[in-house]
Amino acid sequence: MDRATVTIPGSFDTSREVPHMEPGQYADLLDRIRDGYALPDVAHYAVDREVELYRKSPEFLDRTFKRGARYLYYIVQELEKRNLPLELALLPVVESAFNPVAYSRSRASGLWQFIPSSGKHYGLEQNWWIDERRDVIEATGAALTYLQYLNSYFAGDWYLAIAAYNGGEGTVSGAVRRNQSAGLPTDFFSLNLRSETRDYVPKLLAISRIVRNPEAYGLSFAPIPNQPFFEAVEPGRQVHLEQAAQLAGITREDMFALNPGYNRMTTPPSGPHRLLLPIPNAQAFRLAMLDQSLVDQSSVAVVAVEPPPEVRHRVRRGETLSSIARKFGVPMLAIQQANDIQGSVIHPGDSLLIPAAYAGSTATLAALAAPRDDITAQLPEHQRPAAPRKPRVHVVKSGDSLWSVARRYDVSVPALASANGLSSKAGLVPGARLEIPGTGGAGTRLASSGTKESSRVTYKVKRGDTLSEIADRFDVSVRELMTWNRLRRSSSLRAGQRLVVYTDPSRQTGG
Repeated sequence: MDRATVTIPGSFDTSREVPHMEPGQYADLLDRIRDGYALPDVAHYAVDREVELYRKSPEFLDRTFKRGARYLYYIVQELEKRNLPLELALLPVVESAFNPVAYSRSRASGLWQFIPSSGKHYGLEQNWWIDERRDVIEATGAALTYLQYLNSYFAGDWYLAIAAYNGGEGTVSGAVRRNQSAGLPTDFFSLNLRSETRDYVPKLLAISRIVRNPEAYGLSFAPIPNQPFFEAVEPGRQVHLEQAAQLAGITREDMFALNPGYNRMTTPPSGPHRLLLPIPNAQAFRLAMLDQSLVDQSSVAVVAVEPPPEVRHRVRRGETLSSIARKFGVPMLAIQQANDIQGSVIHPGDSLLIPAAYAGSTATLAALAAPRDDITAQLPEHQRPAAPRKPRVHVVKSGDSLWSVARRYDVSVPALASANGLSSKAGLVPGARLEIPGTGGAGTRLASSGTKESSRVTYKVKRGDTLSEIADRFDVSVRELMTWNRLRRSSSLRAGQRLVVYTDPSRQTGG
């Protein structure tokens, strides 16, 4: 790996001398990352634009790197083992803002934003008990394996590999082939790609520039100790996460942040049971698990039962929502909520999910592990199959312009141009096909538009919570929380109350 100091062209001289040392000799983990930079930087307006957006969001950067401090040492260590550029340690800033439970409408999840199919392809288990797309160790290994594959696929071109991590290798290689056929350059910045993928590499280069020398941009980063933050502990049996947090002497929130892969308040009956704990607390937890006077067996371990089977009902002619509700003994509202149905209109052939809470016996349900309230929206019983939507396509006719087509389909000219890789002032050729944005057809990607979309989560208020603390936790404003939940006073919170929160990582990153 080339560790030479690089002077980056542009408005600022962002070079910064970092004395080369062995990895363990740095006091600040960020210096270790800076010394491991290996990606070429470029003078390009797209990178400058993203730098400026990040520069204007110091609060976002501060929150993001405070969260990332839990995970960065492990990620850096894994990158070094594979001899990969250490700029890649900053990719979760772009993907998830280092939020381990980040979730998009396209169901991309975790620090590295895997969609379900790609997660399964890279061996990430996803079931009622666990989603390894959110597991810090498993998802990091899968992401780095995928990045290595992409780098090999694109013959060592890291820009193309990183773009493909967002847009898919098929999309990027197709753009390369089109440029080759047209006799055009095939470097990343010359390709005709969707706006999200076009911005993706510049975002990583921008945050890398800022981390290299934050002072050049009027910013500063608190040092991150160059030492492991967590240690893996094997309890040897099923444990309750909240009880385990008490035994380890950490907060419930810290337990969740380090073990975001568990869907329930317990580890799965048949494992894995591994817990990541802050190093100062790991040994205390081991000792507590051995001390029978401290461990209440009935509250730490739960009955090893499997979830009730998923119940789906295909609507038959003549059936109504109320008749189906009566058939299964389920409140009609529960079916509406589980299937995101507004009103009571259903059609023959529709597949309805019958909520799990009504699909099994009371005795079985009493033994089931409770769902984690911080990831409610991501749980399997809250998912329903996404109906594939074909994109609307407009075939250009003589006399058409971007303005006339945008007006016809009620979209903006910039959105239409961006969706088709065109300038807003571009002319149209009769016979060309334009995809109308907002109608699906983006294709399957490893990490979809998780950094471009809001995701709805439900938060259960705990005793002592304030709106400002909750707002800071989710990177939203107090006013937004009050608006979403129709609160009239900032003090009107009570323990057990459920708040709706819409997280929007793209706004947080300034993207």
